[in-house]
Amino acid sequence: MVAGKGQRIRLYVRGIVLGYKRSKSNQYPNTSLIQIEGVNTREDVAWYQGKRLAYVYKAKTKTKKNDSKYRCIWGKVCRPHGNTGVVRARFKSNLPPKSMGAKVRVMMYPSRI
Repeated sequence: MVAGKGQRIRLYVRGIVLGYKRSKSNQYPNTSLIQIEGVNTREDVAWYQGKRLAYVYKAKTKTKKNDSKYRCIWGKVCRPHGNTGVVRARFKSNLPPKSMGAKVRVMMYPSRI
């Protein structure tokens, strides 16, 4: 894909946080379930395994490091969850409960091919 002058190229695919991995009575906040846009089968998930995820959110105060209100929690796609293209992901720190239903960026790197 060649971009003309002024066109932006997106290096990520959008995803949505569905919630934590859970059973009937327990939930496991160290594993999050993510629905990646355009991924509908278990076979499609294979390409996304090992890819990096970024949950970007806006905080109330600026950070000292880069003087920005935006922060990011990084994670990685671990494995598929079921047969409908949902993936399990582990983040550096567990995602907060307010992230449920929020957008996540699924980066196109690192590539194993």
